[in-house]
Amino acid sequence: MIHSSQLLRRALLADAVFSGVSAIAMVLDAGALASLLGLPEALLRETGLFLIAYTALVGWLGTRMSVPKPLVMLVVVGNAAWTLASIALLLSGAVSPNLVGTIVILAQAIATGVFAELQYVGLRRSGEAVAA
Repeated sequence: MIHSSQLLRRALLADAVFSGVSAIAMVLDAGALASLLGLPEALLRETGLFLIAYTALVGWLGTRMSVPKPLVMLVVVGNAAWTLASIALLLSGAVSPNLVGTIVILAQAIATGVFAELQYVGLRRSGEAVAA
């Protein structure tokens, strides 16, 4: 366990808000989003379901003064991987988003990359290990 820095807590909570809003939109209105973005409805709905669990985890971590360092590292690595996977998805040809969909995917990839960086810096600023 480590003492979570204020930057880390804020970055985790911002990630939780961003992910939570995305999750709600994707789960509740995947059909409309699919039409707007030119993306498969199932991809959006399943991503939204994943984000519900992710939001709960990241939100919980963001509210704690002491957090398990390996769990925070998993979030940081996961966000970095999400960024790369989003770009790979666009380049792979597996989906054919329209211009709005492409912009949305790139914007969320950038946002997720920024969260990963802020969380990593916040983790580096966090205090020494504490007893569980």
